[in-house]
Amino acid sequence: MEIQENFVNKVAQSGLVTLDPAEFYAPGERVIYDIKDNLFQGLILREKDFREFVKEHDWTQYEGKNVAVTCTADAIVPAWAYLLLANRMAPYAHEVVFGDAEVLETVLYIKAIAKLDVEQYRDQRLVIKGCGDIDVPVSAYVELGKKLTPVVKSLMFGEPCSTVPIYKKRD
Repeated sequence: MEIQENFVNKVAQSGLVTLDPAEFYAPGERVIYDIKDNLFQGLILREKDFREFVKEHDWTQYEGKNVAVTCTADAIVPAWAYLLLANRMAPYAHEVVFGDAEVLETVLYIKAIAKLDVEQYRDQRLVIKGCGDIDVPVSAYVELGKKLTPVVKSLMFGEPCSTVPIYKKRD
């Protein structure tokens, strides 16, 4: 007796569209610039010394890079110091933000997602992919949900074979 089985790919027939948030990953090296290295005795920023550093520093090393400017020392740093750093880095860097690596990734993802043409997902059953090789910040999922909910028929999280429902449009 010969048994013949036909396998049906129900996922392929489901009409689900998958969006991988990793597609919004911005290229370029990530750099953390810690202003603590410019503090006198690790405590205070001396304006004269800092301005001399800014004048002499090679800002071209930030060419095309994504830079987060922060201070990890427990010190009071005047806002103008961060402004001055951003002013010098901006002509070279791809992106300059105030904060840590997580803030930098958030800004990069939000800017990339802002360019997304949501019309391609109008009335679609959309799955936002939940895992992959690139670590996607939660903020990117929030931004995608916010942007896509008004246009999709349904929104799910995960993989097409195993999804978590997020939203379904009521007819």
